[in-house]
Amino acid sequence: MSGFQGMIGTQTPFRISFAGGGSDLAAFYQREPGCVLSTTIDKYMYVFVHPFFDPDKVLVKYSKTELVDRVEDIQHPIVREALQQFGVTGLDINSIADIPAGTGLGSSSAFTVGLLHALYASAYQYPTKDQLASEACQLEIDRLHEPIGKQDQYAAAYGGLNFIQFDPSGRVDVELIRLPPDTFRTLEGNLMMFYLGQTRQAGDILRHQRDRMIDGEGMANLRRMTSLARQLRDSLTRQNLDDFGRILDEGWRLKRELSDRISSSQIDEYYNMAVQNGALGGKLLGAGGSGFLLFYCEQARQQRLREVLGLREVRFRFDVGGSRVSYVGGEATD
Repeated sequence: MSGFQGMIGTQTPFRISFAGGGSDLAAFYQREPGCVLSTTIDKYMYVFVHPFFDPDKVLVKYSKTELVDRVEDIQHPIVREALQQFGVTGLDINSIADIPAGTGLGSSSAFTVGLLHALYASAYQYPTKDQLASEACQLEIDRLHEPIGKQDQYAAAYGGLNFIQFDPSGRVDVELIRLPPDTFRTLEGNLMMFYLGQTRQAGDILRHQRDRMIDGEGMANLRRMTSLARQLRDSLTRQNLDDFGRILDEGWRLKRELSDRISSSQIDEYYNMAVQNGALGGKLLGAGGSGFLLFYCEQARQQRLREVLGLREVRFRFDVGGSRVSYVGGEATD
């Protein structure tokens, strides 16, 4: 690698998807428009890129460490594809996350967006949010053939509370939901997230969901879920939070019908306990099977919910900035 001789660090937020998840899969939106409503939160993926001492090697550090002579020998598929895209070598790449992967918060796509952002910054290039999201989708979906949708990449790149639409043409539109400060704080304060103590790979569950979309029942189910996403957007636009819990609950029940792998008897038990003890609705985040349970619960009832569930709560606030370059150190060379 030539040019920048210091370190670049990017900070890319994880996301919470409220409604419409699954309609960002091509199996759905190529037939009719999909949409999701989601927000990013103040839990991040940090990616650092630094020139490696040996300019002919690449060092990659994540849950394992790889030192390779050739980019094509890198086992981490996202890093391998990104470096091949940029045509660079001689790098030390390190990633750190606030929350483990496989917990339903879009960590893989946050990593992809953050890595692309860091590589662009090290080349003195300034991509748009749309460019980062689009190229992350191309890398993960088109080149690596991951069975995922597009919402995570756009959420990570843009940040904020957004209504994201997926058109059959491939176009993606991101509409920022603007709320008065008091409504914003109330919504933020009424959301609770509990860790189930497990991680999982989403691929098998997503493949099963994708296969279900081929039949009429699966398409009809997702069509209702996109309707809920639009209802939720309209409720927020009217500054009406009364429907928030109800819509989360209805969306969760619809999502459970997409695959018998999404929930479990243990998850169902926690969910029912929460609804009986103050939560107005909720959902399991991500593809399903494990990760985090999200609930909408008015603050006066939250302590009771904590005591009954006995799960680890992870408190958060909304993120509004999206992926950004958070550290630049070093100097340029001619």
